[in-house]
Amino acid sequence: MMELADLRLFSQVAKTKSLSAAARSLKLPKSSVSRALTRLEGTVGAVLIERSTRYLRLTDAGAMLLPNALRMLGAAEEAQAALDGLVEIPRGTLKIGVTHSFAVGVLTPMLSSFLRRYPEVRVVLDIGNRSVDWVAEGTDLAISIGPPADSALIARRLAVVELWICASPAYLRERGTPQSTRDLIEHRLITRADHVLTWQFYSATGEALEVQVLPGTVIPEPAAALEVLLGGSGIGRLPDYLAAQPIADGKLVRVLPDLRPETVEVHALYPRTLTAKTRVFIEALSEHLKTSSKPWRHG
Repeated sequence: MMELADLRLFSQVAKTKSLSAAARSLKLPKSSVSRALTRLEGTVGAVLIERSTRYLRLTDAGAMLLPNALRMLGAAEEAQAALDGLVEIPRGTLKIGVTHSFAVGVLTPMLSSFLRRYPEVRVVLDIGNRSVDWVAEGTDLAISIGPPADSALIARRLAVVELWICASPAYLRERGTPQSTRDLIEHRLITRADHVLTWQFYSATGEALEVQVLPGTVIPEPAAALEVLLGGSGIGRLPDYLAAQPIADGKLVRVLPDLRPETVEVHALYPRTLTAKTRVFIEALSEHLKTSSKPWRHG
């Protein structure tokens, strides 16, 4: 049977990619780390880390074991908290998968107050726009923008985000302000993908209006697109949590504001076992979305 202590040492070696670095971080002799790794490999019956004088590399078996080891260590941490009578005091490492734009626009503004309230929780943000298997990567919580795809996880809707069409005042003075959806195709557009897209709007009567948008300057990350729009380089679509403040400051103008824009949902995704640290973070994020001055419609 695998020992938690050996799994902890294995995960640290995998993280640091060095026996010496793992030993230093855990304040153990290098020989103890090496023996624990050898013992674990004997238990599982496979080499987990290829070792030479120049490098360490996870084998296929090691790569398969690592996310499971991280989950087991996390579960043990929660169990210890319960045994200590501290189940109501969230603590431990909370790994959160999130897109760059949502991290910048929503999460980081609330983190300071959250960390002050829960000082025993250590937050690790895994920021990126890639599609990942959150469970396999040992993530405790993922923030999904759009329909959640992973049915193995619990999805809790947090908010509904509007996608606003925006441009800088300087750009609109130079090129004119679109008065209808048809006018958009005459402008320099900032798009998220290098293919034809459909931007959808709704009239005051609920009529759906669609415009086929040819790819212009392609910037997949909304936070990066925001900077280009502020520089006056075109018209683009931004989530309201990024666009609201620049519009309030007069740095951007909302285009076609009389039309209701397309929306996307924001979900919190987490494993079926909801830990205390994950629960309190979701509650804090939900409350932040509800009380923020930005124009979110919360779930």
